[in-house]
Amino acid sequence: MERVVFLVDMNAFFITCETRRNPELKGRPAAVAGDPNKRSGIILAANYEARALGIITTMTVNQAMKLCPVLLLVPPDHHYYEEMSEKVMRYLARFSPVIEQNSIDEAWIDMSGTDHLYGNPMNAAELIMEGLKEELQLWCSIGISSNKFLAKMASEMKKPLGITVLKEEAVPQKLWPLPVQAMYGVGAKTREALNKLKIFTIRDLALFDKNELISIFGKSGISMHEHANGIDNDPVIAHSKDDVKSIGKSVTLSRDISKIEDAKLILMKLADDVSIRARKKSKEGSTVQISLKYTDFRTITRQCTVPRTNLFKEIYRAGLDLLKEVWNEKKPIRLIGIALTGFDETESGEQISLFDLDNQYRSQQKDHQVQEALDEIRKKYGNDMVSWASLISDKKT
Repeated sequence: MERVVFLVDMNAFFITCETRRNPELKGRPAAVAGDPNKRSGIILAANYEARALGIITTMTVNQAMKLCPVLLLVPPDHHYYEEMSEKVMRYLARFSPVIEQNSIDEAWIDMSGTDHLYGNPMNAAELIMEGLKEELQLWCSIGISSNKFLAKMASEMKKPLGITVLKEEAVPQKLWPLPVQAMYGVGAKTREALNKLKIFTIRDLALFDKNELISIFGKSGISMHEHANGIDNDPVIAHSKDDVKSIGKSVTLSRDISKIEDAKLILMKLADDVSIRARKKSKEGSTVQISLKYTDFRTITRQCTVPRTNLFKEIYRAGLDLLKEVWNEKKPIRLIGIALTGFDETESGEQISLFDLDNQYRSQQKDHQVQEALDEIRKKYGNDMVSWASLISDKKT
């Protein structure tokens, strides 16, 4: 049976969601953007009328308004976008049970063997596209191929409301002439590294020595080389609703901060939020990751392994260690975030004495008791009624 994979990519998802509930935005330049007064004045999503005027994602609100003084701005409503994303995924599930969500606004669907239900792949794609427009008033583009990578690349070729079939034999004509940074999975740093190797197009990458790529990039060198040649053997993997990969929290700051003491307090509150959510989902993670975004919009992430936990104390301690490693007071930050991941990973066995094990158990038991007591108080009186001493003292100052 021939393998058929779709990538359904919702067009300008955030602003299209907003237009769905506010028809006055239709046909007028509009964008979802943060509040410039809170230093989060960035364009998060622009509709196609705004894009035609040169307004793009990550552009500052001030820049956008210079290009289009009548641009309509809408504050982000992530809860609403997640709600609409769930509706999209439920709609797609009508066509196949094998769906792998890649982000809030796109998903792969394995449509192999569904010809007898929906006709050929092009006909099935048209049914999906029209159904999303009629039922949810949302637009999409669809890429069709024999594997996930090519389906993703195809979905980018015609927007909005485009359906593109990309076959493996068409890779030299359709993909190879493109710049290497146009390839899915190649970010700015990877592009720079590839350019140093005189790799500027996807063709250059496809014909480059595979072993040399592996020696430089490791396992990712294999996938890059295979993708450039149109090869991708990864299956579409359906995830259950409870299959959480990461629990995180970040905040864009109302002002730049350059003092680590300020960052510590913010990190503490974020770690507390992550801890609460992890326990609500009965998840314990083995990896803590922090993210920092500087005033030049450059973002760095750092992570470390921890004994499996969902306790605030352990999450914050690991995040704080990472923060201290990368902190540079000469580089103010505008965003800070922390996440707990590694829920499915098994811990490596480390030999420990019975004495240390007993002490560790007593300490963890005490931490769990404190955490459970806080959870009970919060459950009864709300999250804001109890907090950690450092946060409380900071509010008083």
